[in-house]
Amino acid sequence: MKFVVDTHSHTVSSGHAYSTVLENAAAAAQKGLQLLCVTDHASSMPGAPHYWHFANQKVLPRFLHGVGVLRGVEANIMNTDGEIDILPKVEDNLDWILASFHEPVFAPSSREAHTQALLNVIRSGRVDALGHLGNPNFDFDFERVLVAAAEANVLIEINNSSLSGSRVGSQPRCERIAEIGKEVGVMFTTGSDAHFAYDVGKFDSALALFDKVKVDESSIVTTSASRFLAFLHRRGRSPIAEFQSLR
Repeated sequence: MKFVVDTHSHTVSSGHAYSTVLENAAAAAQKGLQLLCVTDHASSMPGAPHYWHFANQKVLPRFLHGVGVLRGVEANIMNTDGEIDILPKVEDNLDWILASFHEPVFAPSSREAHTQALLNVIRSGRVDALGHLGNPNFDFDFERVLVAAAEANVLIEINNSSLSGSRVGSQPRCERIAEIGKEVGVMFTTGSDAHFAYDVGKFDSALALFDKVKVDESSIVTTSASRFLAFLHRRGRSPIAEFQSLR
């Protein structure tokens, strides 16, 4: 199994990352990726860019270093109502919305509060995927959330950075999330969560987890460009003409 799409990457614009879009795209090309999602932190995260950073992503070329570039965001889950910090008018300029908990924005609370927030995010219909759910600071009812995600066609991310030590304690939780997700019919995505170009397309830990849990390749949308683009189409997003030849 090989992953050819990285759906979670940060640039220097996030305020605590260290590479440019061009540097990330060059690294993606070296790793053999077909598509790269640019997902800088939305504006509520300390140090994150102004919303115009996201509204103006239309200036990004569709291909850099031969890698297709998707215009995205890692939005912050703001509260138990499931609100995210991207204005609806900005969504029209984006191809991909990933939503995650971050401690500086949503202070860790109770299991039920986290569960309600995730369920409401899913029900909002505004997000394509939920990021780094293995974070032990944000416990939640795995089964309720994963069933809801499967029913709403929202992807569950297996975050390579979490599995590599950035969120200590994530490994067993990610394994359980993958096990339950497999049982209830979740579709998965893979994100490097790179904050430096060398980590773009790094999926070694995610691959090992999928192998251990025996998740079928057909349930992971990042195993081919066409599979990922077909998912976006099912989500109601308009086809990206420049990517139609990708397989």
